[in-house]
Amino acid sequence: MHKYIFRRLLSLIPVLFVVSLAIFMLIHLVPGDPAAAMLGEQATQEQIDALREELGFNEPLVMQYLHWVGGLFRGDWGKSYFMDGSMLEILGSHMLPTLQQTLVAVGFATLVGVPLGMTAAIRRGGVSDRLISAFSTVGVSMPSFLMGLGLVLLFSVKLRWLPSSGYKEIADVGWVQHFRYMLLPGIALGFIEMGLIIRMTRSAMLEILDADYMRMAKAKGVSRTRMFLKHAMKNALIGILTVVGLSFISCLGGAAVTEAIFNLPGIGKLTLNAVMRRDYEVVQAVVLMVSLLNVLCTLVLDILYALVDPRVRLN
Repeated sequence: MHKYIFRRLLSLIPVLFVVSLAIFMLIHLVPGDPAAAMLGEQATQEQIDALREELGFNEPLVMQYLHWVGGLFRGDWGKSYFMDGSMLEILGSHMLPTLQQTLVAVGFATLVGVPLGMTAAIRRGGVSDRLISAFSTVGVSMPSFLMGLGLVLLFSVKLRWLPSSGYKEIADVGWVQHFRYMLLPGIALGFIEMGLIIRMTRSAMLEILDADYMRMAKAKGVSRTRMFLKHAMKNALIGILTVVGLSFISCLGGAAVTEAIFNLPGIGKLTLNAVMRRDYEVVQAVVLMVSLLNVLCTLVLDILYALVDPRVRLN
């Protein structure tokens, strides 16, 4: 198992290299001069040229890339042209709300989607199956912004159970109040993923339940509960883990919409502001951080595959 994890870690090195190179080139191909944006419309060309020289924008792109990558290895992720503090502090303060919202969304989608998918598979063709399938169709068809507005209207305006927007630190208000602020954005973000998890779980369970060894176990008189929990559930875990992991990546990338609706100071809002101001360093750092989280999520999924199914690490 340790050798398998070590091989997977080594395989991440070329992936991260390609990702960092693509990020750098795409950012620097975007039209616009950050030096002119920083100085404003009243700046003279001499002032703009001087600032470009100070920031290193006049150097060849290869040298700029090498300086940036060298700083990453030293823990220097760059410096924002418009915000105070180190880049890691800026990323940390904005990444935390996004990660919390993503975890709530994936937790909601998994806790609701997996049991419903299993129920639909067990009661295939029945009323429960048709109702759950219809519910999953609504889930995958409902945009997160529309779901967010509907949740605010129901639970904040009508029922007054939950806050409509804003963000409170755990240290300031405690876990319970903090969770109340994160619940609506998490549900709005994870509703689509819930529909996908229902469908994938149902499909994976149906495939296992129709397998020959399941028919053999049923013919031998194995109880339905034992057959379902010990055999079907374990063999369907690969498909369920895959869709849950992909849901985490999807929610992490799609959090910007719900952050705008619920006024969360997350990474999506930071990225939007950085793009509008052409703050290249922030955009590079954000995209690299999100890409790194996606790669790590894929690594965790591969390790879980190996734990669930020994054939994965043997191959």
